[in-house]
Amino acid sequence: MRYRKLGKTGLNVSVIGLGTWQFGGEWGKNFAQEEVEGILKKAKGLGINLIDTAPSYGDHLSERLIGSAIENNSREDWIIATKFGHKYEGPLKRSDCFSPQEIVQQLDQSLMSLKTDYVDMYQFHSGSDESFKNDELWTVLEKQIQAGKIRHLGISLKDNDNMVQTDLASQVKADVIQTVYNRVDRKPEEGVFPSCHRQNLGVFARVPLASGLLSGKYKKDTKFTENDVRHRMDKEEMINKLNLVDDIRRKEVPKGMDMAQWSLAWCLKNPSVTSVIPGCKNIEQVELNAGAADLQI
Repeated sequence: MRYRKLGKTGLNVSVIGLGTWQFGGEWGKNFAQEEVEGILKKAKGLGINLIDTAPSYGDHLSERLIGSAIENNSREDWIIATKFGHKYEGPLKRSDCFSPQEIVQQLDQSLMSLKTDYVDMYQFHSGSDESFKNDELWTVLEKQIQAGKIRHLGISLKDNDNMVQTDLASQVKADVIQTVYNRVDRKPEEGVFPSCHRQNLGVFARVPLASGLLSGKYKKDTKFTENDVRHRMDKEEMINKLNLVDDIRRKEVPKGMDMAQWSLAWCLKNPSVTSVIPGCKNIEQVELNAGAADLQI
């Protein structure tokens, strides 16, 4: 495993992290506690130290599964990043909760679920610019840092070309930007990444496999089941993406190379990216993801 400095935080994070939305049960599979324990044990053994989660991934379900899985590990073994601002209301249903009072309550619930006294990264979760531009919000978060509940703040962008929130990151004392970035969607290269470079911000690249489309498993005519989040995506956009992925597979991925590993390594070629955070559904996928750390493309 390779590690990179996370902006100005001083933290060394594995270039391959672990995304955990899938643990909330919205990607076509429900996870048992022992499955999550196996995944995290394998990840730790492979040198992965970054876990990204959120309270809205199954109403703190993902956090609870993670907390129980790592409660006997040394806390320093993991860099835990969670988020705030979305309340789980049911499968693929969320409501916003960005008021300072709600955020403190949400943070305390996250800490309880994760079975820890602090989180390494607390991220503004895909909120509007109006919610973002609330001085009281950031004042309350600063108090939580002073109380030792949060080490660093981050911003998880809803739109990966949101320059308002990116450019104001240092002003609100956020050290990390999380954004969608992959071979299918390269928008952050235009404005977000240059701004992160100017501010010395760390970058988490989420959805590096384009919601699994770059995993190499899906063809142009793939149909997703109704209990899969991808079933609800715009159908015309999905067709266009599947066609693009087919072109990438034929023209860019070297013969004999795993497409998922290639896709993760492609993201890491960009010096602005600190870590990619792919999801995984089993131990085999963890091993595959980790193998991309030293892949030369």
